[in-house]
Amino acid sequence: MSEHNKARLGLVGAGWWATFNHIPTVQKSSHADLVAICDLDEARLAETGDRFGIDGRYTDLAAMLASENLDGLLVSTPHVAHRAPAVMGLEGGCHVLVEKPMATTAEDGWAIADAATKAGKQVLVPTGMNFEWFSMKAAGWVRDGRIGEVRHAACQMGSALSDLFAGEPMMETTDHMYRPPASTWADPKRAGGYGWGQLSHVLAWLIYVSDLRAQNAYCMVGKSPTGVDFYDAATARATNGATISMSGASTVPKHIGMHMDIKIYGSEGMIDFNNADAKLALYRDDKTDEVVEMSAEDGEYDGALPVEVFASLCAGEPVENASNGENGARVTELLHALYRSAETDSLITIGS
Repeated sequence: MSEHNKARLGLVGAGWWATFNHIPTVQKSSHADLVAICDLDEARLAETGDRFGIDGRYTDLAAMLASENLDGLLVSTPHVAHRAPAVMGLEGGCHVLVEKPMATTAEDGWAIADAATKAGKQVLVPTGMNFEWFSMKAAGWVRDGRIGEVRHAACQMGSALSDLFAGEPMMETTDHMYRPPASTWADPKRAGGYGWGQLSHVLAWLIYVSDLRAQNAYCMVGKSPTGVDFYDAATARATNGATISMSGASTVPKHIGMHMDIKIYGSEGMIDFNNADAKLALYRDDKTDEVVEMSAEDGEYDGALPVEVFASLCAGEPVENASNGENGARVTELLHALYRSAETDSLITIGS
């Protein structure tokens, strides 16, 4: 698209992450313009529109979709309120970015993915690490059979978010326009907790790279003061018979920050990835190993990257959608099973 034909994007849910990350990122884009925003809170709608100079302001998403001729819709509503706006956007002819977790039930996740297929549009879930060049390289190794058949995966993630999941103001957001609300992140009745809030990142990476789909799962959790999961310890079996171990912790010291440590073992070799150590390596039985050169900066989380990819996608540019509707639905059904397991102390068969 030329500069005069940039993609027209709208956003629904003008809260913390939308105003801190999504809107500023789109406004820097050479591929898209953010022309309209929608929020149920009229005061927040006015404040956000004034702050970012956005004239199109709506409290009704259907009206925005009918009026603005959008190419793409960014859905940044609370976790439990993703399905309806995402499906509405897809049915309205938009590509849709749906914040992670894509949904909070398996049914809702697959409803979004199926709506995208039916509409001939794409869903992008902004799990940022998936969109890095080195992650695409790792996915290529698996696709090309470099580790043989995937037989086991171990993934661990830690985040410096003990305040967020305890219902306290997140320290890093003191000077942000809005702050992440406890009602989204720390309420067990509204999909609060580390699994939905953070394991969704590491599982999206694992599923993108390995192409595994979980068949059943078991999980135990340690809870925060508000009753959501601070810690997760889980296992699963994939549909191809592979086993998966998963671990999550929200109480990493603030000065250490987020880390993802993933190992994928196959019949001919293994992949070893750790973003904090800026490490990605392929080790093979025949010793034709490949260690990727990464910088410390490469391993840092870039929240703007998937939004930039989405803007390019909406403008018709060729992009690798490394966290699409299928990926989001597989992540959602696995997380839903893990939460059901933790509640019932039982093995959950996905699809049951």
